[in-house]
Amino acid sequence: MDAIDRALRASGAAAYVMVGSSTNADMRYISRFITTDPIVYIHRTGERGTIIVSQMEYDRALKEAATAVMTRADAGLLRLLDEEKDRSRAMARMIAELGGGHILVPPDFPFSLGKKLEEYTRVSLDAGTVATMRAVKSRTEIAAIQAVQRATEQAMSCAVDMIRRSHPRKGFLWLDGRRLTSERIRAAMHGLLIRKGFIARETIVSCGSDTAAPHNRGTGPLYEGQPVVIDIFPMGERTGYYSDMTRTVVKGEPAPEIREMYNAVRDAQDHAAALMRPGESGQDLYNAVVDFFSERGYRTGAEGFTHNLGHGVGLDVHELPTIGPGGGACVRGNVITNEPGLYYPGTGGVRLENIGVFTRSGFRCLTSFPRELVV
Repeated sequence: MDAIDRALRASGAAAYVMVGSSTNADMRYISRFITTDPIVYIHRTGERGTIIVSQMEYDRALKEAATAVMTRADAGLLRLLDEEKDRSRAMARMIAELGGGHILVPPDFPFSLGKKLEEYTRVSLDAGTVATMRAVKSRTEIAAIQAVQRATEQAMSCAVDMIRRSHPRKGFLWLDGRRLTSERIRAAMHGLLIRKGFIARETIVSCGSDTAAPHNRGTGPLYEGQPVVIDIFPMGERTGYYSDMTRTVVKGEPAPEIREMYNAVRDAQDHAAALMRPGESGQDLYNAVVDFFSERGYRTGAEGFTHNLGHGVGLDVHELPTIGPGGGACVRGNVITNEPGLYYPGTGGVRLENIGVFTRSGFRCLTSFPRELVV
């Protein structure tokens, strides 16, 4: 972990410490160990990192973790619990003793534990070394994301097919004798993904006026001639990696404003993709789309283009790099979304989202699902 060693040398700290379960993406990335119990990771300068686990998890961790492994007893926690009678204080003493001096911790380090740790040693806050490491994906990580994306496209195909097969009646969409709802489509997508070993939560299936709010999950019946925004971001249950994709479709004839917005969003997505290459900054890519929309007569701000152009995807669905204001230079191995959108209260919203990876000299889109407004 050369990046962690560099951070330790720059800060003058003796050890880098994280605490959390594998639901913490940084911990899962560093340890490659999956557990719901909080574990401690300690990396001393120039040494291999170590995770500290319960005795129950020790044998499994020896086989699965990418780090050295130590039990809580061997780390001295049980002895310290007898002395302190307070688990948090005992944990702080254990970390201080093992760290051997000044401790560097990540931004999400537990506050209460950090305060207790300061009673025993100096503690400094890291700027996000592991999050920066995670932003550059290996071939194995890219393959894991591609696997999720394939399943994502199958789930999206299921959703679009349900809308395509539906029939309008008195303004509503009906399928198999029942009104077609956001909930029915969401359940069908989630069920398909679960059967394939993927987990999706908070999937967006919004319709009509709800689409003017980018992250409105959507509820109730779907309507003829109204935009339906479908945004799904599943995770591979085995690997922990995410993908992310959005499509906007209409059953029937969309309003002219929606059709024009769709064409502008599609063209903006193509425009951004053509500019993506290593060295381009996330801020410049975002600004290029802002300018593109402005030339088409669409605003950026409280309405129109209201969010970033994209974000990194990996063990978190939203991670570095930022493809928006303040976003730095993109590098080979960054996996990002390209998701321009336009949103107007009273009219509705349109968003298209693909995912891709920066290559040695350009950008490779990992999304192959078609873009079609009317289905």
